[in-house]
Formats: sequence, C-alpha cells, structure tokens
Amino acid sequence: MRETTQQAIDVGGRRILALKDLVVPMRDGVGLAGDAYAEDFTTPRPALVALSPYGKELQALALTMPPQKRPSPMWDGCIEAGDIARVVAEGYVHVIGDLRGSGYSEGEHIGNYNAGGVPLGQDAYDFIEWVAAQPWCDGNVGMIGISYFGSMQVLAAAERPPSLRAIFVSGGHYDFYETTYHGGVMWLMPRAAREGRGGDSGWAFTDGVKSRMLESHAPEEIEKLVAERLTDPDIQAWPNLFHTLHYPKNHEAWFDIVMNDVDGAWYEERNPVNLATNIDIPVWLQIDQGRGWTMDGTIECFNRIPAANKKLTIGPYPPMQSRPFIEEHDKMFRWYDKWIKGIDNGVDEEPAVSVFVEGTRTYVEGDAFPPKPAEYRELYLRPRRKLSFEPETMGTEYAAPDGFFQAPLTVTDRVEILSWSTEVFERPTTLMGTGAFHLFASIDQDDTNWIMRMWDVAPSGKRRLVTTAYLKASMRELDLEESTLGSPVHPLTRKVPVTPGAIEEYVLRIYPMAATILPGHKVTVEVSCDEPLVDDHNSLLPPDAFHVPVGRPVTHTIYRDAQHPSRLVLPFATEVRA
Repeated sequence: MRETTQQAIDVGGRRILALKDLVVPMRDGVGLAGDAYAEDFTTPRPALVALSPYGKELQALALTMPPQKRPSPMWDGCIEAGDIARVVAEGYVHVIGDLRGSGYSEGEHIGNYNAGGVPLGQDAYDFIEWVAAQPWCDGNVGMIGISYFGSMQVLAAAERPPSLRAIFVSGGHYDFYETTYHGGVMWLMPRAAREGRGGDSGWAFTDGVKSRMLESHAPEEIEKLVAERLTDPDIQAWPNLFHTLHYPKNHEAWFDIVMNDVDGAWYEERNPVNLATNIDIPVWLQIDQGRGWTMDGTIECFNRIPAANKKLTIGPYPPMQSRPFIEEHDKMFRWYDKWIKGIDNGVDEEPAVSVFVEGTRTYVEGDAFPPKPAEYRELYLRPRRKLSFEPETMGTEYAAPDGFFQAPLTVTDRVEILSWSTEVFERPTTLMGTGAFHLFASIDQDDTNWIMRMWDVAPSGKRRLVTTAYLKASMRELDLEESTLGSPVHPLTRKVPVTPGAIEEYVLRIYPMAATILPGHKVTVEVSCDEPLVDDHNSLLPPDAFHVPVGRPVTHTIYRDAQHPSRLVLPFATEVRA
C-alpha cells in the first residue's frame, strides 16, 4: 500500500488539510485505504465516514469540481461521498475509504457487495472503530454519502459499531435484486455504475475484484449456465450483455448480475433491507421522487428499522441529484448536530415522515407513509383510449381490444406506446401511496415486458412523470399472502413462460407516488414493452438509465371489457393539508 502523507489544499482561499493514503487495518489483516480531510489534525473532532468501491481519489474532485446536474455531460454518477469542504467547515473530519479489493485497498471483492467474501458491514465496523480511536477523532462517528455510500451506511449500522452514533442515508439501495431488476425487467444503470459508462466513472477496479459466479462454479458449470442464459432473446439482441457473458474478465460484477436474473438467496442473504432490523441508532432516510423502485425500497427499509428515532423524507422530482453530491446536507447536519454533537435543536421532535407532494409543491407530514389516509379507487381502461371511474359494460365482441406490435429495436427506432387518459380534473385530487395495475392481455410469444408509466398532463400539454410499474410477463406470479389491495407483491423467484394467445391477468405493482392533480390537468397512462430513450422523463437521466428492450417481435393484445376489466387501483388521499 502507499505511504501516508499530509497535504495542504487551498479551496477558495480556505486551507484544508488531508491525510492521504491512510492504512486502516481489518480484523483479518487486510488494509483498506482511506483519506481524511480536516481543518487540522491536532484537535479531536467527530468524523463522518464514506465507503464505496468507486475510488477515494474520484471523491476528492468534490474539492475542485463545481456540482453538475443532469443532463450535463460532466455529471459523474460515482462522485457521491459528499461536499468535503462543507463537512470540514461544519467541524467534522471527512474520512473516505476504498472497500476491500477496490481502489488502493488490499484484499478481494468477490461479487457485488462482496457477497462471496468478508461481509462489507464487518469491514465498515472495523473502519469506523479505527477512525474513532485516532487522536484527531473525538470518538463520535457518523456516515455520509449517496447511493452505494448510502447502502454501506445501513450495512454498517446493522453491525452496531459502538462509535457509530447515527446515520443519514440519501438515495440508498436496499434490495440488491431490485437495484437491477424491476418486476424482473433488467435496468442498465447498474452496469454504468460498475463498468464506467453513460456518465459514470464506475468502480475503481483492481485484480482483487472477482466474480462470485466464477469463484463458486466449476468451468464446465459456468459454460452450461452461460449457454442457457444466452438463449434469452433479450440477451441475444443486446451486444453488451452478449459480450459480457462471453468475456466476463474485467466485467465480473456485471457478469454476476446478468447471470442471476431471478430473486433468491443469491441476493437476499446480505440485503440491507433484511439487515435493517438490527439497527439501533438514529436513522434518517431521504429519497427523491422519480425512480419508484428506490422509493419503494427506502420506504420498506424505514418500516423495518426498529430504532425509536428514525425519519423518512421523500423529496421532489426529478430523481438525479448533483454530482459531486451536495444536496440534503442541511438536513444531515441538523441530524448530526443532535445525535453526534449533542445540540438540542428539536429535530427529534419533528414528525417522522415528510413527503413532498408534486402539483401543490408542498410537504405533508405524519408518522408513516403515506402520511395521510388514502382510499383505493379504480380507474378503468375504456374504448377510445379513455380512463374512467366507471367500468366497461360491454363484452369483448363489442368493446374490441386494443393492441400493438413491437419489433425488436435492432430493426426499428420506434417504441410503440398505447395510452389512455382521464377527463380533466375539476378540483385538486391527491394520489399518495402505492397502487396496482390490473392488465388483461395476451401475447403471441412466451414472454415480454409490461411497462406502465403514469403522467400528470397540464393544459399546455407539458407532462410530468407521476409513477411507473414494470413486470416481466413470465414473472407474473403473485405472492398471495403478502399482496394486498393496491400493493401487489411478486416473489420474482422463477419464470413461468406465457402460453401464446392466452388471456392473462397481469398485476403490476405501481411504485409509490405523491402528487396532486390540479384542476384542468388530466392523468395519462402509457403501456409499452420498451422505453423511449428520449422523452420528458428519460432526457433527465444518464444515458444508460433505461430498461433492456424486448429482443423478439411481440404482438400485444390488451382487453378492457366487462369480462376483462383492465384497471388501475390508485390511492386517493382522503385528507391532505399542507
């Protein structure tokens, strides 16, 4: 490992000292690399720790690079450890570490989140306790960072290191399967975060990063499993996935994800959302609207944390925060002022849950999500592309089905989309909670994607995404014990091919929403099997932030008649006051 040095850095006329290339010993003798930033290293201060595989040197760009917002091409999704200069100005030591097997750290990183090696929570425990014991730390530690850094906070807190006083998690990922697969439909952005594509630098790879699949299976088993995975038409039609499966070297983390396309023990054993039940310190979770699966996971994690002092804040759309990450620091420092510095600022007496409501652009507060009562009502798909509170009374012979044919995107640039719209709303109407989309449909293949996107459409025609739903047709099986009205749950643990031509009822989980539809506005629901790469929503996202398209030609027939009541089940808030 490299020799530790001290440097003085001028940031806008302010001097920050840095201890570069600290060697932090783990209990098995492996050394993790870290950098510490402070006003000086003679006065003990509380510390905020940030851990990831993205490389501590990349995080140091927060000192010299102005924050970038999407769609800036300079936006780098991996600069996530926080505003170093502000952390120092607030009286903390900012300590940024490379996880084992990444960056300048020793050891091996086997599979995503080192699921095939030493638990990352154990390493975080050792890292935090080492920091707390340093002469420049007063023994009180918190954590900082978004996304992967946020997941690391939950893994760390679940291990209960004695010196960790509280955590503040913004934009974390809590279910490892749903980080990539949404209703079984693969999302490509985790590829970018690992491999460095589409505006992300990716992991700081070393020879210590290994594939859990390759480490745990014999070569002849891998050959057989890869051949089986390559039979998926969606994989065949996407060159990067085809390439990764043939040449996993230097693609180890992404290879493991592509090879494991159903949920189960592979993802569950070290999932932060499962480990959250062991957390006993104050926790504040924060997420912005726009990526429903992350909202869903954040709410689930919040519900599982037993700690008495916990908060959940759901912020406004859109979902992509600045990089370098600077948002939410005001909330974070209020939290840490209370739980680390002992300042009685009243943050612990505020309502536990605060949700930004799009449309009215106000926050509502309560003790749980949704913070205000809601009742489920149905909106039915009707002929002439109408959405109505009244069900269809005619049978299939009169209310003939809608449909679309989607050719693979290898032969067309056109994504076929069907849409249905309500009449304009006459008074403000708030939707808050999860929902369900009951879709009666047939296809002429044994699989497809079902993608639903719901929009708030203003009189001018300008649209804002309200929420989404995704489901791989072959993974339509419901967990009947866990599913409730407006909150379907899919095990996603196996694929059951669809019988071509058979009418199936697909029940899509509609991700959490919080929006008021204003007078004069209407709701539009779109159904497709692929996503347009550029539209009112996707243009705000990094280039790789879309789902893998269907790789075969598929004809979709959508029924919405008296015998096949395709409908949305939506949470209409019964009492919402700003």
